[in-house]
Amino acid sequence: MKIRVNRDVLADAVAWAARVLPSRPVVPVLSGLLLEAGDELSLSAFDYDVSARALVDADVAEPGSVLIPGKLLAEISRSLPAEDVELVTEGAEAVLTCGSAEFGLITMPVEDFPALPAMPPSIGAVGGGVFASAVSQVAPAASRDDTLPMLTGIRVDIEGESVAMAATDRYRIAAHDFTWRPAAPGVAVSAMVPAKVLVEVAKSLRGGEVSVAMGDGVAGFESVGRSTTVRLLDEQFIDYRARLTSDWSIRADVAVTPFVNAIKRVALVAERNTAIRLSFSQGQVLIQAGGGDIGRGAEVVACELRGDDIQIAFQSQFLLDGLTGIETELARINMESPTRPALIQDVTGDAQPAFRYLVMSLRLT
Repeated sequence: MKIRVNRDVLADAVAWAARVLPSRPVVPVLSGLLLEAGDELSLSAFDYDVSARALVDADVAEPGSVLIPGKLLAEISRSLPAEDVELVTEGAEAVLTCGSAEFGLITMPVEDFPALPAMPPSIGAVGGGVFASAVSQVAPAASRDDTLPMLTGIRVDIEGESVAMAATDRYRIAAHDFTWRPAAPGVAVSAMVPAKVLVEVAKSLRGGEVSVAMGDGVAGFESVGRSTTVRLLDEQFIDYRARLTSDWSIRADVAVTPFVNAIKRVALVAERNTAIRLSFSQGQVLIQAGGGDIGRGAEVVACELRGDDIQIAFQSQFLLDGLTGIETELARINMESPTRPALIQDVTGDAQPAFRYLVMSLRLT
């Protein structure tokens, strides 16, 4: 194999594909990136659960394939000077040359690299920005506890032109609804996609339209010459919609930016996992934290309250995760009592809010 490729193009594609490489591969070949040169250059990574493949333009003098240690190639690629890169295979070595820099990398057997799963049939497409926004709002509520796999995923429910995403770690639920362009009018699919993978996909594919594929326990995502497949989780999930609907007796509308900034300042004196106390009264919310060995903090922010005065407490990061998902100028906090969860949502007039975030309250002390 002998190719020449733009340094920035190569570094970007290698970094994108290498993100799925396992830190502790079960077999050595899974630490490699498979480079295949034909009409264009393909870079692939696979760990049996997640695959990534990027296609880039390259001048191919001699077609072929080579398996190179992926993380090392990523480090080398981003450190190269701003000149074209030439890659040539010579026996068991891949020689990479860029300007006056030259690296000889020991290759691995291409025939030992597992075949990537086929991309399932496409079921629809959505703008990358819409997709990325929905995932970023929902993903913080997904659990990081791998002993409960179903809580580490994002539930995706598709019915025609409507898509609903939701995640929960048992202490909060985040949900976001949006419209998309289905491949067929009556498409109806439900799936549990690992949140960690979906976050990476959303970040990397936000520049163009994202094609979504589903089938045979695998989800696929494609955009601008890049594709990812991931093995789906079990489909078990809570009936989250029922928990997001209630007759809230207390409602507070507050400007998001000053509210978030005040919470961050006051939280500086809060010990780990201690509560942020919110005291809502007519015209204002008092934010308080601390009072232990570190100190205490308090700040007042204006708000519009409908209903009785209330004092309620939340874990600070859980509260901030919900507020940072708000895309309108105002956030609405729906409450019933200090011991019940609260629902944070966009303020959209009479329209149904796209984003909803239910968070458990903490015991007041």
